[in-house]
Amino acid sequence: MDLRRERIVITGGAGFLGRHVREHLYKRGVAPDDVLVPRRVEYDLTIDSHVARMFDVMQPTAVIHLAAVVGGIGANRAYPGTFFYKNLMMGAMLMEHARKMDVKKFVAVGTICAYPKFSPIPFREENLWNGYPEETNAPYGLAKKMLLVQAQAYRQEFGFNAIYLLPVNLYGPGDNFDPEFSHVIPALIKKCIDAREAKQPFITVWGTGRATREFLYVKDAAHGITLATERYDGPEPCNLGAGFEISIRELVTLIAEETGFHGDIRWDTSKPDGQPRRLLDTHRAETLFGFKAKTDFRTGLRETISWYENHRRE
Repeated sequence: MDLRRERIVITGGAGFLGRHVREHLYKRGVAPDDVLVPRRVEYDLTIDSHVARMFDVMQPTAVIHLAAVVGGIGANRAYPGTFFYKNLMMGAMLMEHARKMDVKKFVAVGTICAYPKFSPIPFREENLWNGYPEETNAPYGLAKKMLLVQAQAYRQEFGFNAIYLLPVNLYGPGDNFDPEFSHVIPALIKKCIDAREAKQPFITVWGTGRATREFLYVKDAAHGITLATERYDGPEPCNLGAGFEISIRELVTLIAEETGFHGDIRWDTSKPDGQPRRLLDTHRAETLFGFKAKTDFRTGLRETISWYENHRRE
């Protein structure tokens, strides 16, 4: 796909990941007027008539679906029904209207939460259906996983070109630092900086610290999504990851060091760890559309901390 010739709708295009995807499209030569972002105040993408109107007004030739209702373990436990319903409805209606409008390509961006709780390490795409997701985020993960089912079914019946990507946990400048909805890295950065500023003697972190995670810098993720939009037209899901894992205990120590917090770290083992391990096999993306993450984790973490230090008063 020659992106310079397309009119591209990015749902969630004003969000954390979406802003970086837009920048990558501009670098690829897409005119800003051809990158369209439906705003929530105008289009509620969980309402069918709003989705239909969005397609009618914007007339896209391609759609990159990034919009999602997301959060960390606490938010997933508090709002499982909301997360399931809104994510399922958005994906299903957007893809259906894209098909009816003969959109050339639909890029569905799923979630690492779709993988089974005890998937073999590293997570390979062929293991996606070999078990139930981790319970605290299963409703969200399964709702996003249905995009893969819909994409493959629409390809089979209608010849519709929909692809499905599975990014691992993202982090970077512009992330969501709201304590109720943030993921682990922004939550820990805020917790450490708040404690440093208040001269608190310790911070409390959920779980045991033994769980591991893989993290992908948001600019690398945006690059991967842009490459897939441009180069990949296959039916199989593709992981987007950085190819390393770090324990939550090691992560907290690193963030405390980088933020200048020197107090104790206490673990609330009454709270869940979430999925025991997360590490993706990334060979498929590298082979099929040339994506390989480039940002060193400590470098990306420093840039994220610096961004938050400069913007937290906002």
